[in-house]
Amino acid sequence: MLDQAKKTDIDSLMAEIGRNARAAARPLAIATAEQKNRALEAMAAQIFAGRDAILAANEIDLANAKESGVAASFIDRLTLTAERIEGIAAAIRDIADLKDPVGDVIAEWNRPNGLHIERVRTPLGVIGVIYESRPNVTADAGALCLKAGNAVILRGGSDSVNSSQAIHSCLVAGLKAAGLPEHAIQYVPVTDRAAVGAMLSGLNGAIDVIVPRGGKSLVARVQGEARVPVFAHLEGLCHIYVDKSADLEMAKRIVVNAKMRRTGICGAAETLLVDRAVADTHLAPLVEGLRAAGCEVRATEEIRARIPDLVAATETDWSTEYLDAIISVTLVDGISGAIEHINRWSSAHTEAVIAEDPAVVERFFTEIDSAILLHNASTQFADGGEFGMGGEIGIATGKMHARGPVGVEQLTSFKYRVRGTGQVRP
Repeated sequence: MLDQAKKTDIDSLMAEIGRNARAAARPLAIATAEQKNRALEAMAAQIFAGRDAILAANEIDLANAKESGVAASFIDRLTLTAERIEGIAAAIRDIADLKDPVGDVIAEWNRPNGLHIERVRTPLGVIGVIYESRPNVTADAGALCLKAGNAVILRGGSDSVNSSQAIHSCLVAGLKAAGLPEHAIQYVPVTDRAAVGAMLSGLNGAIDVIVPRGGKSLVARVQGEARVPVFAHLEGLCHIYVDKSADLEMAKRIVVNAKMRRTGICGAAETLLVDRAVADTHLAPLVEGLRAAGCEVRATEEIRARIPDLVAATETDWSTEYLDAIISVTLVDGISGAIEHINRWSSAHTEAVIAEDPAVVERFFTEIDSAILLHNASTQFADGGEFGMGGEIGIATGKMHARGPVGVEQLTSFKYRVRGTGQVRP
C-alpha cells in the first residue's frame, strides 16, 4: 500500500506535469510547420549524436531485465542497437517530412444561404502515452504528437526507464533548439504505478486523450480506469487465411514472415487458417515452413492425424496472443469458414487473406471488420511507418475516428469555420 506522503508527492508531481503540458499546448497548437520541423530535425540529430549514451543506458535496462528472467521476445522489444537508434532518428526525420495536418481543410461546402463552411484539422491538445518495454516509443510518440501540434506526457515502463530518459533528453534539446516549450514533451520521472493512475484520472482536465501501448494487462487497466477517451487495442489476435486459390510458394513466404519476422509485435500472426479443399497440397508445406523457421505449431486433431508430431491445440489457443514463436493452425471450409472463425475469435486488429480468386478477396474485405485487412501480404505490415505515416503512436481497434495505425492525422480533431456575409437566421 502506498504511504500517504509518497502518494501526495506523486500526485503533486503529476499535477505539475499536467499544468505544464496544458500551458505548452497553447503555443504548440499555433506553432508553424517550419518551427515543428526544425525541432524534429534537431531531435533526430541529437539522438544520432547521443547514440553512445543511449546505448549505455540501454545496457543497464537490458542487464536488469535479463536478471529478472523475462522472455526472449521481451528482451527483443527492449534492445537498442546502433542500427535501431539510427532507425529511430530516421523515423523522426520521416515525420518531419510529412505534411503538417494542422489547419488542413478536410472538407468545404456552400449553403444555399451563402454561408461557406470548412471542416479543419486542429490539435487534440494534450496526449498521455503509457507504454512498456519499447524505448523507441519515447521518440515515436514525442515526434508524432509534436507534428500534430499536441503536447504529450510520456510514461514508459520501469524496464526501459534509463533508455527512455536518455532518448527524452534528446527530444527536449530539439525543442529548445527550435524555440518551442520544453514541456511540450514530458517524461514521467517516476516508475511508481500511482503515476499511471494519476494520468488515467485526466490530471484535473489536463489530458485530452490516453494512448496505451503495451501488453494486455496494461491496456485492460487503461480501458477500465481511464476517465478520458482512449485510443488502443487490447491485443493482436491476427489471422492468416490461405484459400484454395492461393499460390503455394507465395503463401509459404507470407505465412513464415507474418509469424516469424518479429514474433513479439502486435501485427505478428497468431492463427493460420487453411482451406480444407487444399489440405492435401498446401497444409504440410506451410507447416514445415513454419517449423523450419523455429516455430512451434499447435494444431487440431484433424491436422494431427495428417502430421502426428504437432502439439495439440486447445480452445484457449484460438484466443491467445502468443507474442512468441508459436502459432495455432486449423482447417476451415473455404472463405465462409475463415470468416466465421475470424469473426468469432479476432481482436479486430489485423487479418490477411492469401488468394488469387477476386470473389474470395472481396468477401474477406467486406465481411470482416478488423481495423487492418491485407491481401497477399504479411500481417507484419500493420504499422504506421509501412503505411507511409512516418510512424505510429499505436494501433487502435475501436470505432472512433482513430482506427488502425494512429499517425499524425489521427492525432488531430477538427473544428468548423463558417464564413458569412451578414446572414442572420430567420
